[in-house]
Amino acid sequence: MADPALRQHLEARRFIAAPGVYDLISALIADRMGFRALYVTGYGTVASSLGLPDAGLATYSQMIDVIGRIAQMTKTPVIADADTGYGGLLNVRHTVRGYEAAGVTGIQIEDQEFPKKCGHTPGRRVIKMEDMVRKIRVASDSRSSADFLIIARTDARTTLGLDEAIRRGIAYGEAGADIVFIESPESEAELAEVARRIDKPVIANMVNGGRTPMLPVSKLEEIGFSAAIFPAVGFLATAEALTNAYRDLQQHGTTSPAIPMFSFAAFNELIGFKDVWEFEKRYAETE
Repeated sequence: MADPALRQHLEARRFIAAPGVYDLISALIADRMGFRALYVTGYGTVASSLGLPDAGLATYSQMIDVIGRIAQMTKTPVIADADTGYGGLLNVRHTVRGYEAAGVTGIQIEDQEFPKKCGHTPGRRVIKMEDMVRKIRVASDSRSSADFLIIARTDARTTLGLDEAIRRGIAYGEAGADIVFIESPESEAELAEVARRIDKPVIANMVNGGRTPMLPVSKLEEIGFSAAIFPAVGFLATAEALTNAYRDLQQHGTTSPAIPMFSFAAFNELIGFKDVWEFEKRYAETE
C-alpha cells in the first residue's frame, strides 16, 4: 500500500532527498537514517542481483522480486525504477499494479526505446512523445490510490536537446504524472531552466560521476526542485569499501584496524538477530 507521507511532503513543499538502495543491506541501513524516501535504483539493483549493466537486461519479474522485498522490509516510502514499464501499454498497467501491490509508493517510467540504457551513458534513444503520453495516462489510470505517485522521465535531453526534453516533460505532466524527471541536464543553468519552465514538481538525478553537475539539496531546492535522487552513492561507496577491504586482506593476510568496518554486533542487530534470540529465549524448551 502506498505511503501517503510522500504526497504530503510534495504538497507541503518539503524537499524529498532519496538515497539509492539496491539490496536489503543498503535498504535496511538507509531506512534508519530518517530520509523521506528511498530510491530503488535500477542500475544498482541489476548490478547487484545479476552482475550486469543497466541496459534493459532485467525483466519485470526479476526487478519486482527485489523491489517488493525492499518495500516490505522498510518503513520509509519507496520510489522504484521501472525502466520503460517493461513493454507496451498493457505491460505498463501490469507494472503499475504490481509495484503498487508490492508496497512501492512511487514508480519511475521513462520514454526510452527498448532496450533502455542508464540515463548517464551514451546511445539512448527515445520513443515518440505521443506514445509516452499514452503510457503515462495508462499508468495514472491503473493505480488504485492517489497516494501512489507516477514519475515520468524523459531521456530526450542528450540527443534531442533541452527544449525538446522540457516540451516532453510538460506533456507528461499534463498526461497525469505527479513528478516530472528530465534526465541528465548538463549544467546548473539547465537545471534551473527545467525547474522554471515545468509547472509540476520536478526531480533531479544526482549521479556521482554522471552528466549532471552534483548540487547540494539546498541549491536544488533554491532553484525550484521538489526532490532529488542519489542513486549511485550506495553502490559506489560499497564498491570502494569492498575493494579496499579485500585488497587489505590479500596484501596482509588478515584485516587491519585501518580499514573501516561495521561492527559484527551492530550488523547482527541490523538484520534482526536480536528478534531471533528473543524468540528462542521465549519459546525455549524447558525440562
